[in-house]
Amino acid sequence: MATQTKLPMGIENFREMRVRNYYYADKTGLIRELLEHPGKVNLFTRPRRFGKTLNMSMLKYFFGTDSESALFEGLEIAEEKEICEEYMGKYPVIFVTLKETVGETFDEAKEMLRRIIGKEAMRFSFLLQSDRLGEAERRLYSALIHIDHTGMFTMSDELLKESLLTLSQLLQKHYGQDVIILIDEYDVPLDKAYHAGFYDRMVALIRSMFSGAFKTNDSLYFAVLTGCLRVSKESIFSGLNNFKVYTVKDVRYKEYFGFTDDEVRRMLKHYGFSDQYDAIREWYDGYLFGNTGIYCPWDVVNYCADLRDGNVTKPQNYWVNTSSNDIIRRLLKKANATTRDEIELLINGGSVKKMIHPELTCRDLETGPDNLWSILFTTGYLTQRGGSDGELTELCIPNREIEWIFARQIREWFQEKSTDNIERLKNFCRAFEENDAAAVEKGFTEYLKETISIRDTNTRNEMKENFYHGVLLGILGNMDDWIVRSNAESGDGYSDISIEIPHKNTGIVIELKYAREGAFAAGCCEAMEQSRDRRYEEALIKSGMHTIYRFGIACYKKQCRVMSEIVGGFSDDSQN
Repeated sequence: MATQTKLPMGIENFREMRVRNYYYADKTGLIRELLEHPGKVNLFTRPRRFGKTLNMSMLKYFFGTDSESALFEGLEIAEEKEICEEYMGKYPVIFVTLKETVGETFDEAKEMLRRIIGKEAMRFSFLLQSDRLGEAERRLYSALIHIDHTGMFTMSDELLKESLLTLSQLLQKHYGQDVIILIDEYDVPLDKAYHAGFYDRMVALIRSMFSGAFKTNDSLYFAVLTGCLRVSKESIFSGLNNFKVYTVKDVRYKEYFGFTDDEVRRMLKHYGFSDQYDAIREWYDGYLFGNTGIYCPWDVVNYCADLRDGNVTKPQNYWVNTSSNDIIRRLLKKANATTRDEIELLINGGSVKKMIHPELTCRDLETGPDNLWSILFTTGYLTQRGGSDGELTELCIPNREIEWIFARQIREWFQEKSTDNIERLKNFCRAFEENDAAAVEKGFTEYLKETISIRDTNTRNEMKENFYHGVLLGILGNMDDWIVRSNAESGDGYSDISIEIPHKNTGIVIELKYAREGAFAAGCCEAMEQSRDRRYEEALIKSGMHTIYRFGIACYKKQCRVMSEIVGGFSDDSQN
């Protein structure tokens, strides 16, 4: 292989990765481990964006009959001469990824499954002329791949249920060799079906497909599945012998999903970004798989790409767009006072001990916060810290990126919550309109007591200020007749919050500061001085606001202090 210089942005095909010279963190040791610790059916549960699909593609290209030995030159598995001689390119491999199995209805999702299975079956079109198959078997294969004039696969429901079993039997007979089946993101159809309202029907279909493929299939050599959750209460995997599940808590296979610290160091050195190691570690490290620290590879690759292109100078949040992050919102909505306190502890760098349930259903999301902790753990929003304490697992937020996601979800949740009492909201906002610093201070303190705040921990002051900024912005943004801007350019800088109230020709400038060790007066004075020195009111003056109020707010834990003045002259409340 030539020197690899390209960054693998979203590349999940192993052959493309190698042929087109993308940077590849060598995970081929997974092949050796699978062969040395055989299981008939192996399930790996890992969070999204930790390299599951790429690993499955790698297995396909190693074991598959269309394998290319050049793809593995220079990689760890190439040193295992006996393994390569015995296993490389020797097995028919069925590889399907179910991550795109979506649909608003059961019929739509079922059609997507037909398409996925049918397109994979079409890779083996030589079966139509195979002299090792009988005429009835060739017709059966033809039914798997038949497409009507509209471009839709036409296999019957019964054939779809038996499709993996049928295809593996046909391949085994043609090759005289047992089949390897790889199912990527097996749990996605169940999650999508749950949200769309046809969960039970999808469970029954997946159960039928898997039962035939993995339980009663004499043509199966072994199978590997990946997903976020271990879903077995619905008996999808019931009755399987030699069924092995490897979660993030298991030591075996710990290093094969995600980047290890050594892999990150090598990658940064390769691209000349070694000076970014500390920042990357703070933002994207922190996961503990087994007993090994793991980075999220999606984030590391994206950040390196942005650094290379000159788009950024500091870490960004890339994982936030890979899922809806709604799971955090669900936890917040169901949280009682104790749970909110635990969430507050987590975002301040602490940990909580919870019982993790290894087997969950999508319905378990709605049964209360206890199961939500397990989902947060298995989907990567929380990680383990140290070992388990009996039945309890110590959980923490892995890194700054996930901390940022929690903080944003908390702000959005609180923004919704603040509209529960419209009269209270209007009174609070009226206090700004009337330059009533005492009423603003009282109202904001009451709001802070109800939300989840950032305490005086090692969290950077900038993030603490951003958190209070976000909470206040979320409250004020509910006023329909106000024009509320965040970090708007004005004067010689960017004000935290600026507000125009057109029907009253009134403008408001707000600057927030974190009151270190509860130094409220100093924090307020710093906020007011910054606002004056940088002339944050200028944009409001240019917009035609006749009356402008300046507010300096200092926050610490769940308390605040407020100073205010009329621009051009102090109000009575400015002495607070």
